[in-house]
Amino acid sequence: MQTPPLRSSGISALALHALLARERALYIQRNPRSQAQAARAAQHLLFGVPLHWMNDWGTPFALQVASAQGAQLLDVDGHSLADFCLGDTGAMFGHAPPVVTTALQHQAAMGLTTMLPNEDGAVVAALLAARFGLPMWQFAMTATDANRFVLRWLRAATGRKTLLVFNGCYHGTVEDVFVDLVEGIATQRDSLLGQVHDLTAHTRVVEFNDLAALEEALKPGDVACVLAEPVMTNIGMVLPQPGFWQQAQALIQQHGAMLVLDETHTISSGPGGYARAHGLQADAIVVGKPLGGGMPCAAYGFSAELAERVVAAKRNAPPGHSGIGTTLTANLLAMAAMRATLTDLMTPATFAPMHALAALLAQGLQEVLARHQMPWCVTQVGARVEFQFCAKPPLNGTEAGLAMDAELEHAMHLYLLNRELLITPFHNMMLMCPATRGEDVARLVAAVDAFLKECV
Repeated sequence: MQTPPLRSSGISALALHALLARERALYIQRNPRSQAQAARAAQHLLFGVPLHWMNDWGTPFALQVASAQGAQLLDVDGHSLADFCLGDTGAMFGHAPPVVTTALQHQAAMGLTTMLPNEDGAVVAALLAARFGLPMWQFAMTATDANRFVLRWLRAATGRKTLLVFNGCYHGTVEDVFVDLVEGIATQRDSLLGQVHDLTAHTRVVEFNDLAALEEALKPGDVACVLAEPVMTNIGMVLPQPGFWQQAQALIQQHGAMLVLDETHTISSGPGGYARAHGLQADAIVVGKPLGGGMPCAAYGFSAELAERVVAAKRNAPPGHSGIGTTLTANLLAMAAMRATLTDLMTPATFAPMHALAALLAQGLQEVLARHQMPWCVTQVGARVEFQFCAKPPLNGTEAGLAMDAELEHAMHLYLLNRELLITPFHNMMLMCPATRGEDVARLVAAVDAFLKECV
């Protein structure tokens, strides 16, 4: 009898297809109210959801949420899900943290938005300076906006136009970053809708961990900044090789460029993010999703030297709109949420148990993979854990992209969802929050074990 074919990830193709069909049927059976609500939404929402990518979870129709508290989601069919997605880091401190909801309730009675500063702004900026080691700060509504604004500031301050990013990077929906390496050639991403000018004219792209390529890209002396996550996180996880950032920082400085670290996901490393935990010295830092405990807000900080150049660029510019900022930026609600989060949640005492649970999850997954002899790897960055369908942690975005398997990912995520366990879509990220329970970690490990027993 012929052995069933195996995918490159070590999974039986026939078993996977059968499991996926069964799990889709089970999802439909378990979620009649979600299905009905999704059908109603389709009458007036494009693609049936508020944002089109909400359909990318691999489910027959979008799961509809009724409420979220701590590390639990309640869907409209009454299922309580252990949430390891946590809004893809937006709710890293749990859903509706009491200290944040109390601050929001208090501030709501005193005003929502005024387009004017209040005490919270100064307090939050001082707290950010203490956490991240950069003295001067500004705010945005999202990390995408923060990254976009930083690019404007740095291009103005340096007089340089070129942006340098790493292949497979993620910095929200900033247009400039959607350039990939295709067979070694910088290529504008085909999936980007409505783009009318050539992004490769002002964006250069190299592989992460490739110091020679980084130096070559910096040599022309026209790079305003290198925009990077200290660990790549949205194409799976790509860790910096030992010594990479120390040497990369020296090269960036040598060629007169600036280093911008986007800590929106790597804030899972601790109260000062990955850079503070690992001794990196960025010229600018962007922090987004978790900063307000789930409220839309973001911040970006500058070194003292860069802040002086930024201020000079603004003062020397003609009067008029700078292209930086929105009227709801730094609104009173967002500032109250950030103050509460920074004061009471973004502390070593909060992160320590999150990191311990993440280590427990990583160890459990590694043991399961070893038991099934699966050629997969597991990576941890603080409270964040990722498994990838490759034997060794990838060195760059190309390797990480090649390890992805959309059908396997959909099947596995759906299998977990039907067992009331939610992990992040688009890849395989799991995040701990202060309310995450050890029993739910154990349940997740056991479910991955059961999935592999059916598919290997």
